[in-house]
Amino acid sequence: MVDLSKRSAVEPFHAMDVLAEATRRRDAGHPVISMAVGQPAHPAPKAALDAARKALEHGRLGYTDALGTLSLRTAIARHYEKRHGIALDPQRVAVTSGSSAGFNLAFLALFDPGDCVAIARPGYPAYRNILAALGLTVVEVEANAETGFTLTPESLSRAAAKLGRPLKGVLLASPANPTGTVTGRAGLKALADYCRAESIAFISDEIYHGLTFAGEEASALEVTDEVIVINSFSKYYCMTGWRIGWMVLPADKVRGFERIAQSLYISPPELSQIAAEAALDAHEELDRYKTAYAANRDMLMKRLPEIGFSIASPMDGAFYAYVDVTRFTNDSMAFAKRMLAEINVAATPGFDFDPLEGHRTMRFSYAGAEADMVEAMDRIGRWLA
Repeated sequence: MVDLSKRSAVEPFHAMDVLAEATRRRDAGHPVISMAVGQPAHPAPKAALDAARKALEHGRLGYTDALGTLSLRTAIARHYEKRHGIALDPQRVAVTSGSSAGFNLAFLALFDPGDCVAIARPGYPAYRNILAALGLTVVEVEANAETGFTLTPESLSRAAAKLGRPLKGVLLASPANPTGTVTGRAGLKALADYCRAESIAFISDEIYHGLTFAGEEASALEVTDEVIVINSFSKYYCMTGWRIGWMVLPADKVRGFERIAQSLYISPPELSQIAAEAALDAHEELDRYKTAYAANRDMLMKRLPEIGFSIASPMDGAFYAYVDVTRFTNDSMAFAKRMLAEINVAATPGFDFDPLEGHRTMRFSYAGAEADMVEAMDRIGRWLA
């Protein structure tokens, strides 16, 4: 029998494993509440659903251009003009099959095997796993209170010096998963200037834009054109299952990305593109959803310390609480499994986000319905008591 490739030997995405077990328990009749993944409790906005229904009525859905329909790319460019004051050529926009396809394209188009790419630790585990599967060298740079829980030129310089090799790429998320860190305009500019001076590719993950509760939400495009921005309709727009996202590319990089996209993905799904274009104008409805997340956030900021979990990083953006659980355990993986088995509450062990210190932490998503979030805190409080 032929063995699997070395590429496949990446760590599992533990949040998805927890979700799968939670789904199995729910299907077996257990009253599971999942706080494991960033899954909004709300459906896609009404305008998106109506546009999709209309498209299904005529049924003429097929391939589009590899980088998406001109209509959606133009609508996304208008979004940047309205929200960020940026005049953006729609030809620089690439529509992708979720932000995950955007990361694949960025890593393939920008880097060669062995290149060193810096990410924050703690950070989104798929960055690390995709980079490793593609044969790239992952450089995890600690983001802590000293650095403002973000990447800085100083922390990157120290990491490169310790590595003894130059960095070829830097990937920053703002708002960040799992820490909730929001990197403001000054921080983004400092990173952009550093990357330009050191000939480093700068990738800005902005998939939680629209979900900022404190601090300054800015796009890296406000401070530089020499950046690859990745965004998604999954989080703020509540369209996780539609698998639709986008990128903004420097003009001289578009064709290279397009060539890879043509062969890897053919095109993003047309139905999802039609729905996504309609969703871009649904801010009134979506901001009501954001208000619900804010109420959940306020409740968790109060309840988690009362229960005994200290909040380990800012909860300024996204919809996660990253907490220290060492009052109760030094094995967050085993703790998460027990919590699901004994009280039917699913959360993600910190090992997903931090291979070194993650045994001490857990992440709770507060994207669910308010009643579920309250019930989950009540169950955990009784269980720990």
